[in-house]
Amino acid sequence: MKFSFINPGPNPDLPIEDVKKMVGAAPPLGMLYIATYLRENGVEVSIIDEAPQGYSIKGTVNWVKKENPDIIGFSTLSSSYHKAVLLAENIKKENPNIVTVFGNFFATFNAERILTKYPFVDFIVRGESEHTSFELAKCLEKNGDLKKVLGINFRNNGQIVSTPDRPLIKDIDSLPFPDRQMLPVDYHNTTAGIVVAPKKFSGFVSSRGCPFQCRFCGCRRIARNLWRSRSVENIMEELHLLSSQGYKQFLFVDDNFTLNQKRVIKLCQRIKKEKVDIEFFAEGRVDNFSREMVQELVRGNCKMIYFGIENATQRILDYYDKRTNPKQAEEATAKARKAGIDVIVASFILGAPTETRKEIQHTLDFTQKIQVDIPQFNILATFPGTDIWEELKIQGVVNEEKHWETGVMVSEVSPDTVPRQEIEQMIHDAYQRFFVRPEYIVRQLIKMGTSSYRLNVLFSNLKRAEAVAEGVKMVT
Repeated sequence: MKFSFINPGPNPDLPIEDVKKMVGAAPPLGMLYIATYLRENGVEVSIIDEAPQGYSIKGTVNWVKKENPDIIGFSTLSSSYHKAVLLAENIKKENPNIVTVFGNFFATFNAERILTKYPFVDFIVRGESEHTSFELAKCLEKNGDLKKVLGINFRNNGQIVSTPDRPLIKDIDSLPFPDRQMLPVDYHNTTAGIVVAPKKFSGFVSSRGCPFQCRFCGCRRIARNLWRSRSVENIMEELHLLSSQGYKQFLFVDDNFTLNQKRVIKLCQRIKKEKVDIEFFAEGRVDNFSREMVQELVRGNCKMIYFGIENATQRILDYYDKRTNPKQAEEATAKARKAGIDVIVASFILGAPTETRKEIQHTLDFTQKIQVDIPQFNILATFPGTDIWEELKIQGVVNEEKHWETGVMVSEVSPDTVPRQEIEQMIHDAYQRFFVRPEYIVRQLIKMGTSSYRLNVLFSNLKRAEAVAEGVKMVT
C-alpha cells in the first residue's frame, strides 16, 4: 500500500493576517512522525505541506494523481479543516477508489459528524496515529477486519462504527525521528508578525501530553491527562542529527516542556557540554519555573520563553482551571529577565463568561507591570474537545449543529460576556499603549545592543522587508 499525506493550507475564509501567521511557521511534525513510522515499517509514503509549498487545490489534486496512492491522509485542525474537505472531495471525484482518512485534533473530536456529513471521507483516525495508521494500511491491504483496528471510525452497511480507543504510546523513544527532509520547505517561526527564527529552523517534540486540565484546551483529552517524556539521551541524539543537517534554531512544541525541571536542566547541561550549535525557544508554566532551571536554559542557549499567563484576575484563572496566580506570573517573568532570556512572550485570553470590562482592562494593564517583551492577546474561543464547549452546550449558549465545524468566540454567543467588537477595541488600544511607552522603547534598545540574537532577527527582518518591497516572492 502507498500512503500519501497532505497538510492542508488555511481555510479559504480566514483573514489574510491569520494566514500569514500560519503559512511556513513550522513543519507539520505530527504528520512527519506518522509518515516516517510508516516508511520505517515498509509502507511507501509521500507528503506535501500545501501552503508553504505553494500548492493550489488543483495543484494538490494533480500531485495526488501523480503519486497515485492507495490511501490519502489529511491533518485537520479548525484552521485547516474546510480546506481538507475541499481537497478530499476533489480528489475523490478524480479517483473514487482512493481511501481518504482524516486525523489530528479536529477529526478526533468530530469523527461521527464528519462521516455523517461528508460521504467522500472514509476513515477517521483518532488521537496518536503512528500505530493506528500502520495497522489501518495493513488491514486494508489484506482486506482484514477493520473492527480490530483500534482508534478509528468508519462506515459499515450505513452505520458508523467507532472502535475502542488505542492505548497511548508509552515509550516515545521507540519512535523514529521525524524525517524533516521529506518536506523541502524553508520554515521560519513568527511571533507578532516578526520572523523570530531566521536561521534554518524546525519544531521539536521532547515530550507528549499534559497533566493539567485547562478548560479552554482540548490537547489534554487527546493525551488523556498523561505526560510522557523522551529521554535526554534520545533528544540529544536527534539534536546532533539535525545540527549535522544544518538546523540552527528550534521551537520545543511540547504542551508542557518544563514540567520536569530536572530533565530540562540535564538537557541544557548536555547541550552546552556537547557544544551543540543551536538556539531554541520553549514554553514554561509560571508555577514551575525555578531560578536554577532558567539559568540552565540561558546557558543552553534558550533565546525565547513563552508563558501562558492567560489572565491577571484570579477569578478568571480559576474559571479556566489554570491552577496558577498572578504573583507567580510576576515572579516567573522577573526570573526570566534577570537570567537573561532574550525575549519573553506572554499569552493572555480575554472574554470569558462573566468577565467584566474592568477585569479585562486589569489584565491588559498587567502586561506592562510584568515587563514582558511581547504580549499576545487572544479572545476566548471554544470548540469540540474542550470543557468550556461542553459547559456552554449544556447551558444552551452554543448551538452544536451550527458551530461544530468552526468553533465560536464565546463573546459572540454568551449574553454574560463583553461583546467581541468591544474586546477587540480594548486590545487594539492596549497594544498601542504598550509599544509606545518610552521606558519600553529604551529597554528594547538596550537589549538590542547586548543581544546577538536580537540583532540577527532585526537584520533578517529588514532584509526580508526589502525583498518584499522589491517584489520578490517570499513565504511568510
